[in-house]
Amino acid sequence: MSHRRHLFYGAGLALLSTAPALAQEAAAPVAPTSAEASLRLMWVMLGVLAVVLLLFIVLLVGLLAFLKPVLRKLYDQPAVHNSWSGRVLGLLVGDARLMQGEVRDELLDHDYDGIHEFDNDLPPWWKYGFAFTTVFAVCYLTYYHVLKTGQLQGAEYATEMQQAALLVATTSDDPNQLTTYTALTAPAELSSGKGLFTTNCAPCHGASAEGKVGPNLTDEYWLHGGEVNHIYRTIKFGVNGKGMVAWKGKLSGKQILQVSSYILSLQGSKPANAKPPQGEKEAPAKTLAVR
Repeated sequence: MSHRRHLFYGAGLALLSTAPALAQEAAAPVAPTSAEASLRLMWVMLGVLAVVLLLFIVLLVGLLAFLKPVLRKLYDQPAVHNSWSGRVLGLLVGDARLMQGEVRDELLDHDYDGIHEFDNDLPPWWKYGFAFTTVFAVCYLTYYHVLKTGQLQGAEYATEMQQAALLVATTSDDPNQLTTYTALTAPAELSSGKGLFTTNCAPCHGASAEGKVGPNLTDEYWLHGGEVNHIYRTIKFGVNGKGMVAWKGKLSGKQILQVSSYILSLQGSKPANAKPPQGEKEAPAKTLAVR
């Protein structure tokens, strides 16, 4: 019994000793992050703005209700009643002529089989809107198509793409940044490039690069540039929508350069059954001699 009593006292003392620390941890406030503080401030500001708008609307409605008899007397004056400003004033006293027009449900002289025809004015807001769209169309046509001051969709898209390209980090994985490699000339490098070409490229371009599904790579015509760095970029990033897959991640940078250099070494080889030229003609690339 004494042993159990000592254990009980020991557990109680341990619990009492840890209680202050637990209390301090529970009482310690958690500092909100800057994002949480900004979010809370935004909600507070939105709440204040909503209250201010609500008070403004209530005061405006009350002021209009208080001034309605005075505004009605002013509206009933002939000089005001038929003016444009008077029609705006009429909206405040319950006259919707400005929105609905002068003539409402006027019975015309057409009666056929018991069906009567009414004449209603076109809503003034619709007529004003139609006039505005007409003026806008003339201004738009003059600005974009006559004076050619503004950019059309195609030119604007090209400009935005150029601006976006400037924001992209120019790294080795940036397709907008052209590399500055020099074509390889060592026989071992060209032999490696030939092996990679035979394995990966020949199914589309032919064993001798004469062209099959893909274009002929031995002539002077190129779809995406015939300089070694242009060929490197085409192989690495591919060409969307034309069947040229991206070899980035499948071949290393050195392997892509080996294939590019091997392709240049085939310039002017004139293989049998060569595919007709495609693309733009470029100055013949310097043929690499295999030593």
